[in-house]
Amino acid sequence: MEEFTGGETWRVFRIMSEFVEGFESLKDLGPAISIFGSARSPKDEWSYQTAMKLAEMLARRGFAVISGGGPGIMEAANRGARNGKGVSVGLNIQLPMEQKANRYQTKSLTFRHFFARKVMFVKYASGYVIMPGGFGTLDEFFESLTLIQTGKIRRFPVVLLGRKYWEGLIRWMEDTLVDERTIDPEDLNMFYLTDSAEDAVEYIVKFHRDTIRTTGERRKRSPLPQQEPGNR
Repeated sequence: MEEFTGGETWRVFRIMSEFVEGFESLKDLGPAISIFGSARSPKDEWSYQTAMKLAEMLARRGFAVISGGGPGIMEAANRGARNGKGVSVGLNIQLPMEQKANRYQTKSLTFRHFFARKVMFVKYASGYVIMPGGFGTLDEFFESLTLIQTGKIRRFPVVLLGRKYWEGLIRWMEDTLVDERTIDPEDLNMFYLTDSAEDAVEYIVKFHRDTIRTTGERRKRSPLPQQEPGNR
């Protein structure tokens, strides 16, 4: 029992070290967009090319780009950010298969624990872009909606890219989740669907411009200083 307890105690310190390293490394990152998608997307596929184009445009508009650091869409995101002369962050994870760090990261961290890595994705994000992907991508998408819905983070833009890929899921959400009253119809307004990288970038930029304008107007009307809800 003593050996087991000691091992578990040290595990807590290892987990803490991942959080400390992440916080210290990313604290001065500035506005950033986390991009998610399949690790299996080949370079000549629409989703890879679109993610690379999107990330380059975001970088040129002053956003850092955060990815999972691996191949596929993650590589495309980091590659696009590098092409756009921006900050290209890779939050790598130790896995027995699939995950191999791509070479386009200007800032790289490696995690053993998914939950510590997931905190970094959302804590330093000014928005999410969800490209076609598998279970991990779906996990990040639904987690972002859960955190926004429950008020645990401030509202930020969540963009789904690829109508053909995502429309079936959205129809199921409308026909099942809304009909069964497990979500409200308004909850479907928490994300934005498009096929265009340009449209996605403009939506993100407009969202933040409108948020800044609304915040400024609210502060002018109020005689007391207001603290904005944040995810930091």
